[in-house]
Amino acid sequence: MLNIVHMKVNGKEVELAVDERESLLDTLRSRLGLTSVKKGCEVGECGACTVLVNGEAIDSCIYLTMWADGKSVMTVEGLKGPNGELSPIQKAFIEEAAVQCGFCTPGLIMSAVEIVGTGKKYNREELKKLISGHLCRCTGYENILNAMERIVEEVYRTSHPEEA
Repeated sequence: MLNIVHMKVNGKEVELAVDERESLLDTLRSRLGLTSVKKGCEVGECGACTVLVNGEAIDSCIYLTMWADGKSVMTVEGLKGPNGELSPIQKAFIEEAAVQCGFCTPGLIMSAVEIVGTGKKYNREELKKLISGHLCRCTGYENILNAMERIVEEVYRTSHPEEA
């Protein structure tokens, strides 16, 4: 059975007729062409498909598109600036050499967006726990954690100048 879904994807209103069993991952990749959303495990274990729904990081492979009705969805494509510039989080990942093959990177970046959005300051151990749902086979996580520590610290310093 098809359902009409209205959602905002990367700031743009979208209306689609979707099968009630269709995952948000398949909708984003196959129907909307947002290929930053990677198809990995398809059971919510690897984090490669992580996107934000109303600001919360979710595994889009186990999230039905119809659940996104009336909500806002953001993928890595939605992070670029008006002139195509990278977000500060993306820049931190590049500058800290946190990107190797790149398969896990979009999901990790979206989790970083959620983490940074809290405005809280996290230590390395807390960040390890927060990204524990992501699998990376290339980096050993150290540079990813370096990038996340750096951007969390930068945003915290900016939002809490009295503590700097």
